[in-house]
Formats: sequence, C-alpha cells, structure tokens
Amino acid sequence: MGILQDNVAIVTGGARGIGRAIVAELAREGAHVAVLDKVFPGDFDQFAAQIGQTGRKIKAMQVDITSTSATEQACTEVADEFGRIDILVNNAGITRDRLLMRMSEEEWDAVLAVNLKGAFNTTRVVGRTMMRQKRGKIINISSVVGLMGNVGQSNYAASKAGLIGLTKSLAKELASRHVNVNCVAPGFVETEMTAALPAEARQAMLSLVPFRRSCQPEEIALVVAFLASDTSAYITGQVIAVDGGMTM
Repeated sequence: MGILQDNVAIVTGGARGIGRAIVAELAREGAHVAVLDKVFPGDFDQFAAQIGQTGRKIKAMQVDITSTSATEQACTEVADEFGRIDILVNNAGITRDRLLMRMSEEEWDAVLAVNLKGAFNTTRVVGRTMMRQKRGKIINISSVVGLMGNVGQSNYAASKAGLIGLTKSLAKELASRHVNVNCVAPGFVETEMTAALPAEARQAMLSLVPFRRSCQPEEIALVVAFLASDTSAYITGQVIAVDGGMTM
C-alpha cells in the first residue's frame, strides 16, 4: 500500500510536464486523481489507461480554471463523485514573457489569471470541503522565479510570488481545521517549455545551479507526494525550493 492509499486528489494543469509527473506519483502512492486542464494532449488517454490498470481512478476534466463558475462546478463534481477531497495541487501555469515596458495588459492579465486566480478559484471550493473534513493537504507549485525574479518575467514572477503569499496566509487560516498548506518552488526543470529554450539560454540557467544539471519533473513530484502524505503532518506554511541549490 502506498502512503496515499485511496486518497482523492485534484491536480490542476496535470495533463503534461510537471503536472503529469505529479499525477503519476500520487497515483503510484495509491491516490485517485482528478486532472483539471484546459487542453489534453493526444497521448493523455494512454497515460490515464496505464494508471487505471493499477486500480487507481483518473478523472480527466477539461476546465478553464480562470473561470470561477467552471472551476467551482468541476471541484464540486469531484467531491460529489468521490465523497471527499484529500489533496489539492495547484500546478497550472503559463508564461507570456516580455520586458515589462513592452508587456501588454493582456499578457499581464493572462498569466495572473491562470497562475494566481486559478489557485484562488480551486482553493476556495476545495478548502471548504477540507474544513468540513477537518483534514486536507494543499500544495501550491510556485517557482524559484517567485523567490528571485527574472528578466522578462515580471508577470510570471509576480504570480509565483503571489502563490507564496497565498500559501502562508492560507496555512494560518486553515491550521485550526488540520489542513496543511505548503508550497514547492521548482528550479530549472526539464519540460517541453524549457526544452524549447536556445542552447545559450539553457547554459546560462544551468550555470546558476550548483549541481550543474536540470531537475526532472519526477523529482518535483516526489516532494509533492511527501507534502500530500501524513509524513508531513507537522509541516505547514513552508516553501520548499527544489532547485539544485540555485537560490541558496
């Protein structure tokens, strides 16, 4: 039996990249997972079928988490179908990189809407369920950019720093109901997005990492699974950087 046996989890942005690795790890540890994403790639059905063969349930839900009503409906549906929600991972995120003086209002708003308002939308619904249960784990996926900033990513940095503030405030609000709220701040992770970077940009990023290597999505997922488990029962309001020493 895994450390999350028969827990019910919601993972936003779980169709690809870090989110998919988190879904796979939570399921491997015994959780049933509802995946909320706006677009599902063609190979997701095969991925879900492989997990389904292990006896874990995977529920794929096409949802725009910037829509309050759509998100509330989706999260309520999960709670009604499974009877409870034990874990919420706010992972969904986008980038619209540009120097601030050239950034459009639409580029600013789009990133804040997905990365920060999306977490507000899910947490407000799921948080009520967890408060009634007097049990739950909320894990927000931030970024080292939210800790240290980055040229051309003021919108992304603001959204990820906002998630850190949201985490700490929620941890204080929900502690009396035995709900843990923590944050993971990944560093330079191997995903489709980072794979598209020019070689010079990749090398410049890796030069900031003492380990001199990038992070694999599975390494982020392992930390998320730990924070989702009872092993981390006395940890709340924390930001764990999984960055190879990049921010130390």
